[in-house]
Amino acid sequence: MRLLQVMGDKSLILKLSLLFFLIVNAQAVTVLISKEAINYEEKLTVKKLRIINVPNIKKACQPLSFNQIKTNEYITTHYINKNSIICKKDVKVYQDNSIIFNFGNFQIEKKGKIIFENAQFIRIKKEDGTIEKIYKDGRLK
Repeated sequence: MRLLQVMGDKSLILKLSLLFFLIVNAQAVTVLISKEAINYEEKLTVKKLRIINVPNIKKACQPLSFNQIKTNEYITTHYINKNSIICKKDVKVYQDNSIIFNFGNFQIEKKGKIIFENAQFIRIKKEDGTIEKIYKDGRLK
């Protein structure tokens, strides 16, 4: 009889621990966490992220979902440390800012935005912030 009582207690403990585990997982939030440090304006790739459940997150953070990463290309808005939660405010949608120059027989593609253009030259602002002047007749200066 004592054996049945001990078995019943173990069964009850097992059931309660299973119930506790289910309740904790039901309240958990699925988030993306960085496996390694991600630089400023670096493309976000699936290789650098992992999915994990956390019990709670900050109110200001709206977590980025795995489906959003699959459908859009994102770049970071600041440096992200290793094991940090990726929020929507930490990334922005990637836009390809490239300019194609046609010099007759060949074409040159540069990354950046046109900030000034006239009949003689074009000024472009590169992604790193420097300004480059390209003459339309192909000369350097």
